[in-house]
Amino acid sequence: MKKDYFSTQSTAYKTFRPLYPENLFEFLCRDLASECVVWDCATGNGQAALALRNKVSTVVASDQSAAQLANAPQHDGIYYLRSMAERIPLRSHSIDLVTVAQALHWFDFDRFYAEVRRVLRPGGRIAVWTYSFLSVSPQLGEDVDAVIKSFYHDVIGPYWPPERCWVDEHYRSIPFPFDELDTPSFSIEVEWDLNATFGYMGSWSAVQQYVKATGRDPLPLLKEELALAWGKPTRQRRLSWALGLRVGRSG
Repeated sequence: MKKDYFSTQSTAYKTFRPLYPENLFEFLCRDLASECVVWDCATGNGQAALALRNKVSTVVASDQSAAQLANAPQHDGIYYLRSMAERIPLRSHSIDLVTVAQALHWFDFDRFYAEVRRVLRPGGRIAVWTYSFLSVSPQLGEDVDAVIKSFYHDVIGPYWPPERCWVDEHYRSIPFPFDELDTPSFSIEVEWDLNATFGYMGSWSAVQQYVKATGRDPLPLLKEELALAWGKPTRQRRLSWALGLRVGRSG
C-alpha cells in the first residue's frame, strides 16, 4: 500500500471516526483461543487493534503511516509496526487471524494476499470490512441526509480516489480469493450532535484532495447548510453505517 491519504489529518481521523460495534469482534474471535495472535493490518489509529486485544492476548498492528501510529493507543499486548501491508516482518505460519478495517481497497491485492497466506497458520482466517455512506434516522433526518448526500456526491465526489468504488460497493466485488464463510450483518450506530457529525465529514480524505486541487475549503459552506438542516446544534441524532464484511479461511 503506497498511497497515503490520512497522515495529514491523523488527529482528526482519530477524533471523529465512529467505533466499530463490539459484536463484530465477538464474532471474529468467537472460536479463537485467548493466546492466539492477530495481525491488524493498516491499523490506522488502532481502533480495531484495541478491540481485538480485549479478545486475544496478542495483536500485531501495522501501518505505513508514522503519523497514524503516533495517535494509536498504547496497550499491553499490542505491538505496533511501521510496515507496508504487502511486506510484513512476521514469521510464516505465525498468525491466527488477519484483520483489515477500512483499508483493503488501497492494497496491491496479489502481493498482500500472498503475505496473508504466508503468515496465516493452516486454517487461519482473514476478515476485511468497510463502511461507506452514513444515514440519519429517517423520521428526523431527511434534510440532514440530503445535505450530506449532496456534499458527498456533488461537491467532493470528483475528488474521491478511484479505489473508493470498492467501499461504496461494501466490498462485494473486491477481489477476495479465499474460502469464504457466511457472516451476519453488522452496523455502526452512534448518537452524535452537529459538531461531531461535521468533524467526521471534515476528516474525509476527499475534502483534503478538494482543497489541494482547488485551493478552496468546502467546509464553511457545508457547516452552514448542515446547521440549517440540523436545528439546535446540541441535538443528538442517530447515525448509522452498514458494514460490508467478508471473512475467508486459508487453505
